Amino acid sequence: MILASFPSPSSEAIELGPLTLRAYGLAIAFGVLAGVWLAQKRWAATGGDPDDVGKVAMWAVPAGLIGARVYHVFTDWRFDEGFAEPFKIWEGGLGIPGGIAAGVLMALVIIHREGLDRRRFLDAVVPGVPLAQAIGRIGNWFNQELFGGPTDLPWGVEIAPEHRPAEYLNSEAFHPTFLYEALWNVGLVLLLIWIGTTKKLRTGSLLAVYIVGYLIARLWLETVRIDPATEIGGVRINIWMSLIGITLAGGWLLLRGRRDSNDSGAGVEAVEVAVTDDGTP
Repeated sequence: MILASFPSPSSEAIELGPLTLRAYGLAIAFGVLAGVWLAQKRWAATGGDPDDVGKVAMWAVPAGLIGARVYHVFTDWRFDEGFAEPFKIWEGGLGIPGGIAAGVLMALVIIHREGLDRRRFLDAVVPGVPLAQAIGRIGNWFNQELFGGPTDLPWGVEIAPEHRPAEYLNSEAFHPTFLYEALWNVGLVLLLIWIGTTKKLRTGSLLAVYIVGYLIARLWLETVRIDPATEIGGVRINIWMSLIGITLAGGWLLLRGRRDSNDSGAGVEAVEVAVTDDGTP
């Protein structure tokens, strides 16, 4: 039998005995752990101390979450359940552009404080960001949010009536835009790692590549999603933000991203350790 669609989880929480764990929060937590793990492996491959990644992440991750929530609150004014509504992060509502901006700014502060090589460090850790995002998007599946228009494609996701917009109550399956973004981000991880091995870009350029790569996907996904969104001039605000981000990061890549003779080329690469016959490095 051919799959016509796949169901959404029946609950937003996972019950473990007396504990009730929000799947959205768990997805974000596992995503962060995976992103930090990848960053540590890559930073260690350049001879860096893996603990450096933890020191930066300890500040950058909370800053990114706060920035993502603040961005969502200020770009979507549909809070009607009192003062506490903006703080209900477990119900979803994280604006990735705000998270990127706040997380990167905080990371730069800690990188400077710790005396790390900023360009090499960023190239090492950036692929971990879309990896974390890809895993975090699983939480949107549990929350039955961030889906696109109705579809009869075999990978459509079934959405419960209470989570559908009023005009789509008669539809059952929708484009799983959260899944599209997750898969795109996995591809972006691989692309960033590959670009780093080519050594054609200036050390420290992978952040700009990530921004362009991610926001290109958001441009398309925003045209597919049907959730309510603030608009400027009849265009969703995240489309405007994506265009701005692509212009700025893409412009930087064109003007300064290409490697030149002044760049030592000390990017992220495997470090071979010679071992003597007696096993001593």
